[in-house]
Amino acid sequence: MQNQQPVNLKGIAWAAMQQYGFIPGFPPPVLREVEGLDAKVFPETLDDPHDLRSLLWSSIDNHDSEDLDQIEVCEEGPDGAILVRVAIADVDVYVPKDSETDRRAAHNGTSVYTGVTTFPMLPDRLSAGITSLLPGRDRMAIVIEYTVLPDGSTVPGDVYRAIVANRAKLVYEEVGAWLEGTGPIPETVAETPGLEEQVLLQDKAAVRMRERRTERGALALETIEAEPLVEENRVLGLVVQEQNRARCLIEEFMVAANGTLTAFLNTADLPMIHRVVRTPKNWDGIVAEAAERGETLPAGPDAEALTRFLIRQKAADPDRFPDLSLTVVKLMGAGEYVAFRQGDEPIGHFALAVTDYTHGTAPNRRYVDLIIQRLVKFVVDGGRDPPYTPAELDELAARLTDREKASQKVERYVRKAAAAVLLRERIGEAFDAFVTGASEKGTYVRLIDPPAEGRVVLGEEGLRVGQRVRVRLMAADPYKGFIDFGRTR
Repeated sequence: MQNQQPVNLKGIAWAAMQQYGFIPGFPPPVLREVEGLDAKVFPETLDDPHDLRSLLWSSIDNHDSEDLDQIEVCEEGPDGAILVRVAIADVDVYVPKDSETDRRAAHNGTSVYTGVTTFPMLPDRLSAGITSLLPGRDRMAIVIEYTVLPDGSTVPGDVYRAIVANRAKLVYEEVGAWLEGTGPIPETVAETPGLEEQVLLQDKAAVRMRERRTERGALALETIEAEPLVEENRVLGLVVQEQNRARCLIEEFMVAANGTLTAFLNTADLPMIHRVVRTPKNWDGIVAEAAERGETLPAGPDAEALTRFLIRQKAADPDRFPDLSLTVVKLMGAGEYVAFRQGDEPIGHFALAVTDYTHGTAPNRRYVDLIIQRLVKFVVDGGRDPPYTPAELDELAARLTDREKASQKVERYVRKAAAAVLLRERIGEAFDAFVTGASEKGTYVRLIDPPAEGRVVLGEEGLRVGQRVRVRLMAADPYKGFIDFGRTR
Protein backbone atom coordinates (compact mmCIF):
# COMPACT_ATOMS: atom_id res chain seq x y z
CA MET A 1 0.00 0.00 0.00
CA GLN A 2 3.03 2.29 0.05
CA ASN A 3 3.85 4.96 -2.54
CA GLN A 4 0.28 5.43 -3.74
CA GLN A 5 -0.43 8.09 -6.32
CA PRO A 6 -0.99 11.62 -4.89
CA VAL A 7 -4.63 12.58 -4.44
CA ASN A 8 -5.82 15.87 -5.91
CA LEU A 9 -7.76 17.09 -2.87
CA LYS A 10 -8.38 20.52 -4.35
CA GLY A 11 -9.85 18.83 -7.42
CA ILE A 12 -12.09 16.74 -5.17
CA ALA A 13 -13.23 19.88 -3.36
CA TRP A 14 -13.90 21.69 -6.64
CA ALA A 15 -15.93 18.75 -7.99
CA ALA A 16 -17.92 18.53 -4.73
CA MET A 17 -18.84 22.19 -5.02
CA GLN A 18 -20.17 21.64 -8.52
CA GLN A 19 -21.98 18.44 -7.51
CA TYR A 20 -23.96 20.33 -4.88
CA GLY A 21 -24.85 23.25 -7.12
CA PHE A 22 -22.23 25.85 -6.21
CA ILE A 23 -20.15 27.98 -8.55
CA PRO A 24 -16.60 27.25 -7.30
CA GLY A 25 -14.85 30.17 -9.01
CA PHE A 26 -15.73 33.74 -9.87
CA PRO A 27 -17.01 34.45 -13.40
CA PRO A 28 -15.06 37.11 -15.36
CA PRO A 29 -17.85 39.74 -15.05
CA VAL A 30 -17.61 39.49 -11.26
CA LEU A 31 -13.83 39.83 -11.26
CA ARG A 32 -13.95 42.80 -13.62
CA GLU A 33 -16.58 44.50 -11.48
CA VAL A 34 -14.59 44.00 -8.26
CA GLU A 35 -11.28 45.06 -9.80
CA GLY A 36 -12.91 48.29 -10.92
CA LEU A 37 -14.04 49.27 -7.43
CA ASP A 38 -12.59 52.37 -5.81
CA ALA A 39 -11.64 51.55 -2.21
CA LYS A 40 -13.14 54.67 -0.69
CA VAL A 41 -13.45 54.99 3.07
CA PHE A 42 -16.14 57.67 2.85
CA PRO A 43 -18.77 56.74 0.26
CA GLU A 44 -20.52 59.67 -1.37
CA THR A 45 -23.89 58.42 -0.12
CA LEU A 46 -22.90 58.80 3.52
CA ASP A 47 -23.52 62.06 5.37
CA ASP A 48 -21.69 62.89 8.61
CA PRO A 49 -20.82 59.40 9.83
CA HIS A 50 -19.90 58.66 13.41
CA ASP A 51 -16.12 58.64 13.63
CA LEU A 52 -15.24 55.91 16.14
CA ARG A 53 -11.68 55.27 15.05
CA SER A 54 -10.32 56.42 18.41
CA LEU A 55 -11.96 53.54 20.28
CA LEU A 56 -9.90 50.48 21.22
CA TRP A 57 -11.54 48.08 18.75
CA SER A 58 -10.19 44.53 18.45
CA SER A 59 -11.13 41.26 16.75
CA ILE A 60 -10.78 37.62 17.81
CA ASP A 61 -10.75 35.03 15.05
CA ASN A 62 -8.78 32.10 13.65
CA HIS A 63 -5.07 32.73 13.15
CA ASP A 64 -5.36 32.58 9.34
CA SER A 65 -8.66 34.46 8.93
CA GLU A 66 -8.56 37.48 6.65
CA ASP A 67 -12.32 37.91 6.08
CA LEU A 68 -12.95 39.78 9.32
CA ASP A 69 -16.61 40.70 9.68
CA GLN A 70 -16.75 42.13 13.18
CA ILE A 71 -14.77 43.97 15.83
CA GLU A 72 -15.77 44.75 19.41
CA VAL A 73 -15.22 47.29 22.17
CA CYS A 74 -16.74 47.72 25.64
CA GLU A 75 -16.95 50.37 28.32
CA GLU A 76 -18.15 50.30 31.90
CA GLY A 77 -21.40 52.07 32.63
CA PRO A 78 -23.32 53.02 35.77
CA ASP A 79 -24.41 50.43 38.36
CA GLY A 80 -22.24 47.64 36.97
CA ALA A 81 -23.63 47.82 33.44
CA ILE A 82 -21.33 47.21 30.46
CA LEU A 83 -21.94 48.98 27.15
CA VAL A 84 -20.97 46.79 24.18
CA ARG A 85 -20.35 48.03 20.67
CA VAL A 86 -20.03 45.53 17.84
CA ALA A 87 -18.97 46.90 14.45
CA ILE A 88 -19.96 44.89 11.37
CA ALA A 89 -18.16 45.37 8.05
CA ASP A 90 -20.26 47.42 5.62
CA VAL A 91 -20.15 45.02 2.69
CA ASP A 92 -23.17 46.51 0.95
CA VAL A 93 -21.16 49.65 0.22
CA TYR A 94 -19.17 47.69 -2.37
CA VAL A 95 -21.71 44.97 -3.26
CA PRO A 96 -24.95 46.70 -4.27
CA LYS A 97 -28.07 44.61 -4.73
CA ASP A 98 -28.37 42.99 -8.20
CA SER A 99 -24.76 43.71 -9.15
CA GLU A 100 -22.78 40.91 -10.81
CA THR A 101 -20.99 40.25 -7.52
CA ASP A 102 -24.26 40.22 -5.62
CA ARG A 103 -25.89 37.71 -7.97
CA ARG A 104 -22.97 35.31 -7.68
CA ALA A 105 -22.99 35.70 -3.87
CA ALA A 106 -26.73 35.05 -3.78
CA HIS A 107 -26.27 31.91 -5.90
CA ASN A 108 -23.75 30.34 -3.54
CA GLY A 109 -25.25 31.85 -0.39
CA THR A 110 -22.23 31.26 1.81
CA SER A 111 -18.49 30.80 1.94
CA VAL A 112 -17.55 27.13 2.04
CA TYR A 113 -14.64 26.08 4.26
CA THR A 114 -13.42 22.60 3.36
CA GLY A 115 -10.10 22.64 5.23
CA VAL A 116 -8.40 21.82 1.93
CA THR A 117 -9.35 25.04 0.19
CA THR A 118 -11.78 27.85 0.92
CA PHE A 119 -14.46 28.92 -1.54
CA PRO A 120 -15.28 32.49 -0.47
CA MET A 121 -18.68 34.00 -1.13
CA LEU A 122 -16.97 37.19 -2.27
CA PRO A 123 -13.69 37.69 -4.14
CA ASP A 124 -10.61 38.13 -1.95
CA ARG A 125 -10.23 41.78 -2.94
CA LEU A 126 -13.47 42.33 -1.03
CA SER A 127 -13.71 39.77 1.79
CA ALA A 128 -9.96 39.72 2.57
CA GLY A 129 -9.39 43.31 1.50
CA ILE A 130 -11.56 46.39 1.27
CA THR A 131 -14.59 44.98 3.15
CA SER A 132 -12.52 43.20 5.83
CA LEU A 133 -12.00 44.85 9.22
CA LEU A 134 -8.27 44.17 9.17
CA PRO A 135 -6.06 46.06 11.66
CA GLY A 136 -4.80 49.53 10.93
CA ARG A 137 -7.28 50.36 8.18
CA ASP A 138 -10.18 52.80 8.25
CA ARG A 139 -13.40 51.03 7.35
CA MET A 140 -17.10 51.74 7.04
CA ALA A 141 -19.21 49.68 9.42
CA ILE A 142 -22.63 49.21 10.93
CA VAL A 143 -22.29 49.59 14.70
CA ILE A 144 -24.64 47.72 17.03
CA GLU A 145 -24.94 48.85 20.64
CA TYR A 146 -26.41 46.98 23.59
CA THR A 147 -25.97 47.06 27.36
CA VAL A 148 -25.19 44.00 29.48
CA LEU A 149 -26.68 44.31 32.96
CA PRO A 150 -25.18 42.64 36.07
CA ASP A 151 -27.70 39.78 35.83
CA GLY A 152 -26.58 38.98 32.26
CA SER A 153 -29.68 40.33 30.56
CA THR A 154 -29.19 42.69 27.61
CA VAL A 155 -30.89 45.93 26.67
CA PRO A 156 -30.85 46.65 22.91
CA GLY A 157 -29.40 50.02 21.98
CA ASP A 158 -28.82 52.04 18.85
CA VAL A 159 -27.73 50.81 15.40
CA TYR A 160 -25.96 53.25 13.08
CA ARG A 161 -23.26 53.76 10.44
CA ALA A 162 -19.74 54.64 11.54
CA ILE A 163 -16.09 54.76 10.58
CA VAL A 164 -13.97 52.35 12.61
CA ALA A 165 -10.42 51.00 12.74
CA ASN A 166 -9.39 47.65 14.18
CA ARG A 167 -6.47 48.12 16.57
CA ALA A 168 -5.59 44.46 17.20
CA LYS A 169 -6.25 41.16 15.46
CA LEU A 170 -6.32 38.48 18.17
CA VAL A 171 -6.42 34.68 17.90
CA TYR A 172 -8.95 32.37 19.58
CA GLU A 173 -6.43 29.86 20.91
CA GLU A 174 -4.07 32.47 22.39
CA VAL A 175 -6.79 34.58 24.02
CA GLY A 176 -8.65 31.48 25.23
CA ALA A 177 -5.58 30.00 26.90
CA TRP A 178 -4.84 33.33 28.60
CA LEU A 179 -8.40 33.80 29.88
CA GLU A 180 -8.49 30.22 31.14
CA GLY A 181 -5.15 30.56 32.92
CA THR A 182 -3.36 27.94 30.84
CA GLY A 183 -1.26 30.29 28.69
CA PRO A 184 0.51 33.65 28.80
CA ILE A 185 -1.05 36.96 27.89
CA PRO A 186 -0.95 37.27 24.07
CA GLU A 187 1.88 39.48 22.89
CA THR A 188 -0.45 41.84 21.02
CA VAL A 189 -2.60 42.28 24.12
CA ALA A 190 0.41 42.98 26.31
CA GLU A 191 1.91 45.49 23.87
CA THR A 192 -1.29 47.48 23.16
CA PRO A 193 -2.02 50.03 25.90
CA GLY A 194 -5.37 49.38 27.55
CA LEU A 195 -6.14 46.20 25.60
CA GLU A 196 -5.65 43.83 28.53
CA GLU A 197 -8.29 45.66 30.56
CA GLN A 198 -10.51 45.87 27.46
CA VAL A 199 -10.47 42.13 26.72
CA LEU A 200 -11.03 41.28 30.39
CA LEU A 201 -14.07 43.58 30.40
CA GLN A 202 -15.36 41.86 27.24
CA ASP A 203 -14.89 38.50 28.93
CA LYS A 204 -16.78 39.73 31.99
CA ALA A 205 -19.73 40.76 29.83
CA ALA A 206 -19.65 37.46 27.92
CA VAL A 207 -19.59 35.36 31.10
CA ARG A 208 -22.64 37.25 32.39
CA MET A 209 -24.56 36.66 29.17
CA ARG A 210 -23.54 32.99 28.98
CA GLU A 211 -24.70 32.30 32.53
CA ARG A 212 -28.00 34.05 31.86
CA ARG A 213 -28.68 32.09 28.66
CA THR A 214 -27.69 28.81 30.32
CA GLU A 215 -30.16 29.47 33.11
CA ARG A 216 -32.83 30.08 30.47
CA GLY A 217 -32.06 26.82 28.64
CA ALA A 218 -29.33 27.56 26.06
CA LEU A 219 -28.00 24.14 25.12
CA ALA A 220 -24.45 23.26 26.17
CA LEU A 221 -23.60 21.33 23.00
CA GLU A 222 -20.09 20.41 21.92
CA THR A 223 -19.68 18.45 18.69
CA ILE A 224 -16.42 17.36 17.10
CA GLU A 225 -15.49 18.45 13.58
CA ALA A 226 -12.00 17.36 12.63
CA GLU A 227 -10.43 19.68 10.07
CA PRO A 228 -7.67 18.34 7.82
CA LEU A 229 -4.22 19.84 8.29
CA VAL A 230 -3.01 20.10 4.68
CA GLU A 231 0.35 21.23 3.38
CA GLU A 232 1.07 21.21 -0.37
CA ASN A 233 -1.74 18.72 -1.00
CA ARG A 234 -0.41 16.38 1.73
CA VAL A 235 -2.65 15.56 4.69
CA LEU A 236 -0.51 15.85 7.81
CA GLY A 237 -3.28 15.09 10.29
CA LEU A 238 -6.78 15.91 11.52
CA VAL A 239 -7.21 18.78 13.97
CA VAL A 240 -10.21 19.18 16.27
CA GLN A 241 -11.21 22.77 16.92
CA GLU A 242 -11.52 23.10 20.69
CA GLN A 243 -14.19 25.27 22.26
CA ASN A 244 -12.61 27.80 24.61
CA ARG A 245 -13.40 30.96 26.50
CA ALA A 246 -12.46 33.25 23.61
CA ARG A 247 -14.81 31.44 21.22
CA CYS A 248 -17.54 31.65 23.84
CA LEU A 249 -16.87 35.39 24.18
CA ILE A 250 -17.42 36.01 20.47
CA GLU A 251 -20.43 33.68 20.38
CA GLU A 252 -22.12 35.59 23.20
CA PHE A 253 -21.35 38.96 21.62
CA MET A 254 -22.78 37.86 18.28
CA VAL A 255 -25.91 36.31 19.82
CA ALA A 256 -26.66 39.60 21.58
CA ALA A 257 -25.78 41.66 18.49
CA ASN A 258 -28.11 39.60 16.28
CA GLY A 259 -30.87 39.93 18.87
CA THR A 260 -30.35 43.69 18.84
CA LEU A 261 -30.60 43.79 15.04
CA THR A 262 -33.88 41.87 15.22
CA ALA A 263 -35.28 44.31 17.80
CA PHE A 264 -34.13 47.24 15.64
CA LEU A 265 -35.95 45.92 12.55
CA ASN A 266 -39.01 45.02 14.63
CA THR A 267 -39.22 48.60 15.88
CA ALA A 268 -39.09 49.77 12.27
CA ASP A 269 -41.98 47.40 11.45
CA LEU A 270 -39.92 45.83 8.67
CA PRO A 271 -40.12 42.24 7.38
CA MET A 272 -36.89 40.29 7.73
CA ILE A 273 -35.39 36.80 7.86
CA HIS A 274 -35.18 34.95 11.17
CA ARG A 275 -32.70 32.23 12.05
CA VAL A 276 -34.64 29.49 13.83
CA VAL A 277 -34.20 26.10 15.42
CA ARG A 278 -37.66 24.68 15.94
CA THR A 279 -38.86 22.99 19.10
CA PRO A 280 -37.70 19.38 18.64
CA LYS A 281 -40.28 17.15 16.96
CA ASN A 282 -38.31 14.09 18.05
CA TRP A 283 -38.27 15.00 21.73
CA ASP A 284 -39.13 11.38 22.50
CA GLY A 285 -35.80 10.38 20.99
CA ILE A 286 -33.97 12.84 23.25
CA VAL A 287 -35.89 11.50 26.25
CA ALA A 288 -34.82 7.97 25.26
CA GLU A 289 -31.16 9.04 25.04
CA ALA A 290 -31.40 10.47 28.55
CA ALA A 291 -33.08 7.31 29.83
CA GLU A 292 -30.22 5.18 28.50
CA ARG A 293 -27.95 7.22 30.75
CA GLY A 294 -30.17 6.78 33.78
CA GLU A 295 -31.81 10.22 33.65
CA THR A 296 -35.41 11.36 33.19
CA LEU A 297 -36.47 14.31 31.06
CA PRO A 298 -39.98 15.82 30.98
CA ALA A 299 -42.46 14.32 28.52
CA GLY A 300 -42.64 17.58 26.57
CA PRO A 301 -39.81 19.76 25.17
CA ASP A 302 -38.01 21.56 27.99
CA ALA A 303 -34.83 23.44 27.10
CA GLU A 304 -33.81 24.12 30.69
CA ALA A 305 -34.12 20.46 31.71
CA LEU A 306 -32.18 19.39 28.61
CA THR A 307 -29.42 21.89 29.37
CA ARG A 308 -29.05 20.62 32.96
CA PHE A 309 -28.87 17.05 31.64
CA LEU A 310 -26.19 17.98 29.10
CA ILE A 311 -24.09 19.81 31.70
CA ARG A 312 -24.19 16.76 33.98
CA GLN A 313 -23.27 14.43 31.13
CA LYS A 314 -20.31 16.57 30.08
CA ALA A 315 -18.96 16.48 33.62
CA ALA A 316 -19.53 12.73 34.00
CA ASP A 317 -18.29 11.51 30.60
CA PRO A 318 -16.39 14.19 28.65
CA ASP A 319 -15.02 11.71 26.07
CA ARG A 320 -18.47 10.66 24.92
CA PHE A 321 -20.10 14.08 25.30
CA PRO A 322 -19.42 15.24 21.70
CA ASP A 323 -21.23 12.19 20.39
CA LEU A 324 -24.18 12.78 22.72
CA SER A 325 -24.21 16.41 21.50
CA LEU A 326 -24.27 15.24 17.88
CA THR A 327 -27.15 12.88 18.63
CA VAL A 328 -29.14 15.68 20.28
CA VAL A 329 -28.44 18.00 17.32
CA LYS A 330 -29.75 15.37 14.89
CA LEU A 331 -32.86 14.74 17.00
CA MET A 332 -33.58 18.47 17.33
CA GLY A 333 -33.31 19.14 13.62
CA ALA A 334 -31.20 21.62 11.70
CA GLY A 335 -31.36 25.37 11.90
CA GLU A 336 -33.11 27.16 9.07
CA TYR A 337 -33.97 30.59 7.73
CA VAL A 338 -37.60 31.71 7.78
CA ALA A 339 -39.06 34.92 6.41
CA PHE A 340 -40.76 36.90 9.17
CA ARG A 341 -43.47 39.52 8.80
CA GLN A 342 -44.58 41.82 11.58
CA GLY A 343 -47.49 40.16 13.35
CA ASP A 344 -46.17 36.64 12.80
CA GLU A 345 -45.59 34.46 15.85
CA PRO A 346 -41.80 34.05 16.22
CA ILE A 347 -40.58 30.44 15.98
CA GLY A 348 -37.51 31.10 18.11
CA HIS A 349 -34.13 29.41 18.40
CA PHE A 350 -34.52 26.43 20.75
CA ALA A 351 -30.77 25.76 21.04
CA LEU A 352 -29.85 29.35 21.94
CA ALA A 353 -32.88 29.95 24.17
CA VAL A 354 -33.80 33.14 22.32
CA THR A 355 -37.06 34.09 20.61
CA ASP A 356 -36.25 36.80 18.06
CA TYR A 357 -33.01 36.04 16.26
CA THR A 358 -31.36 36.55 12.90
CA HIS A 359 -27.95 36.31 11.20
CA GLY A 360 -26.54 39.74 10.46
CA THR A 361 -22.97 39.77 11.79
CA ALA A 362 -21.03 38.02 9.00
CA PRO A 363 -21.85 39.72 5.66
CA ASN A 364 -18.51 38.75 4.10
CA ARG A 365 -19.29 35.07 4.64
CA ARG A 366 -23.09 34.61 4.55
CA TYR A 367 -25.55 36.12 2.12
CA VAL A 368 -28.41 36.30 4.62
CA ASP A 369 -26.27 38.67 6.69
CA LEU A 370 -25.90 40.93 3.66
CA ILE A 371 -29.69 40.94 3.29
CA ILE A 372 -30.11 41.94 6.94
CA GLN A 373 -27.45 44.64 6.51
CA ARG A 374 -29.38 46.16 3.60
CA LEU A 375 -32.58 46.17 5.64
CA VAL A 376 -30.80 47.85 8.56
CA LYS A 377 -29.24 50.50 6.31
CA PHE A 378 -32.65 51.18 4.75
CA VAL A 379 -33.97 52.05 8.22
CA VAL A 380 -30.85 54.02 9.24
CA ASP A 381 -30.92 56.05 6.02
CA GLY A 382 -34.68 56.64 6.15
CA GLY A 383 -35.29 55.01 2.78
CA ARG A 384 -38.62 55.04 0.99
CA ASP A 385 -38.82 51.61 -0.68
CA PRO A 386 -37.50 48.57 1.26
CA PRO A 387 -34.77 46.63 -0.60
CA TYR A 388 -36.78 43.39 -0.42
CA THR A 389 -40.44 42.51 -0.70
CA PRO A 390 -41.95 39.88 1.63
CA ALA A 391 -42.22 37.51 -1.35
CA GLU A 392 -38.50 37.96 -2.11
CA LEU A 393 -37.64 37.22 1.51
CA ASP A 394 -39.73 34.03 1.40
CA GLU A 395 -37.82 32.82 -1.64
CA LEU A 396 -34.42 33.86 -0.26
CA ALA A 397 -34.99 32.20 3.12
CA ALA A 398 -35.83 28.87 1.49
CA ARG A 399 -32.89 29.07 -0.91
CA LEU A 400 -30.35 30.05 1.74
CA THR A 401 -31.48 27.22 4.01
CA ASP A 402 -30.85 24.87 1.09
CA ARG A 403 -27.43 26.40 0.37
CA GLU A 404 -26.38 26.08 4.01
CA LYS A 405 -27.27 22.37 4.03
CA ALA A 406 -25.44 21.90 0.73
CA SER A 407 -22.32 23.64 2.07
CA GLN A 408 -22.30 21.30 5.05
CA LYS A 409 -22.45 18.33 2.68
CA VAL A 410 -19.49 19.66 0.69
CA GLU A 411 -17.47 20.25 3.84
CA ARG A 412 -18.23 16.77 5.21
CA TYR A 413 -17.40 15.12 1.89
CA VAL A 414 -14.04 16.86 1.58
CA ARG A 415 -13.17 16.20 5.22
CA LYS A 416 -13.95 12.53 4.61
CA ALA A 417 -11.78 12.55 1.48
CA ALA A 418 -8.87 14.09 3.40
CA ALA A 419 -9.27 11.55 6.21
CA ALA A 420 -9.27 8.77 3.62
CA VAL A 421 -5.96 10.08 2.27
CA LEU A 422 -4.53 10.05 5.77
CA LEU A 423 -5.71 6.49 6.44
CA ARG A 424 -5.38 4.75 3.08
CA GLU A 425 -1.93 3.32 3.92
CA ARG A 426 -3.24 1.87 7.20
CA ILE A 427 -5.68 -0.68 5.78
CA GLY A 428 -5.95 -3.61 8.18
CA GLU A 429 -5.01 -1.68 11.31
CA ALA A 430 -7.31 -1.69 14.35
CA PHE A 431 -8.47 1.47 16.12
CA ASP A 432 -10.47 2.45 19.19
CA ALA A 433 -13.63 4.35 18.29
CA PHE A 434 -16.99 5.65 19.49
CA VAL A 435 -20.27 4.92 17.71
CA THR A 436 -21.68 8.22 16.43
CA GLY A 437 -24.72 6.97 14.51
CA ALA A 438 -26.79 3.80 14.39
CA SER A 439 -29.93 3.62 12.25
CA GLU A 440 -31.41 1.94 9.21
CA LYS A 441 -29.24 4.25 7.08
CA GLY A 442 -26.07 2.78 8.55
CA THR A 443 -23.81 2.62 11.58
CA TYR A 444 -20.97 5.11 11.90
CA VAL A 445 -17.98 5.52 14.19
CA ARG A 446 -15.41 8.19 15.00
CA LEU A 447 -11.88 7.05 15.70
CA ILE A 448 -10.26 8.37 18.84
CA ASP A 449 -6.92 8.94 17.10
CA PRO A 450 -6.98 10.20 14.42
CA PRO A 451 -10.54 11.59 14.82
CA ALA A 452 -11.74 10.31 11.43
CA GLU A 453 -15.30 9.14 10.81
CA GLY A 454 -16.48 6.21 8.74
CA ARG A 455 -19.10 3.51 8.31
CA VAL A 456 -19.13 0.11 9.96
CA VAL A 457 -19.91 -2.36 7.16
CA LEU A 458 -19.11 -5.58 9.02
CA GLY A 459 -20.30 -6.57 12.49
CA GLU A 460 -22.42 -3.47 13.04
CA GLU A 461 -25.37 -5.39 14.53
CA GLY A 462 -26.23 -4.33 18.06
CA LEU A 463 -24.02 -1.25 18.17
CA ARG A 464 -25.51 1.82 19.82
CA VAL A 465 -24.60 5.51 19.83
CA GLY A 466 -21.93 6.37 22.40
CA GLN A 467 -20.62 2.83 22.66
CA ARG A 468 -16.85 2.41 22.61
CA VAL A 469 -15.74 -0.24 20.12
CA ARG A 470 -12.65 -1.64 18.44
CA VAL A 471 -12.77 -1.49 14.64
CA ARG A 472 -10.48 -2.49 11.80
CA LEU A 473 -9.96 -0.31 8.74
CA MET A 474 -11.17 -2.17 5.66
CA ALA A 475 -11.15 0.46 2.90
CA ALA A 476 -10.50 4.16 2.32
CA ASP A 477 -11.34 5.85 -0.98
CA PRO A 478 -10.70 9.62 -1.17
CA TYR A 479 -12.46 10.04 -4.54
CA LYS A 480 -15.66 8.32 -3.42
CA GLY A 481 -15.42 9.93 0.00
CA PHE A 482 -15.81 6.83 2.13
CA ILE A 483 -13.97 5.04 4.94
CA ASP A 484 -15.16 1.56 5.85
CA PHE A 485 -14.58 -0.34 9.07
CA GLY A 486 -15.29 -3.82 10.39
CA ARG A 487 -15.96 -4.46 14.05
CA THR A 488 -13.30 -6.64 15.64
CA ARG A 489 -14.42 -9.55 17.79
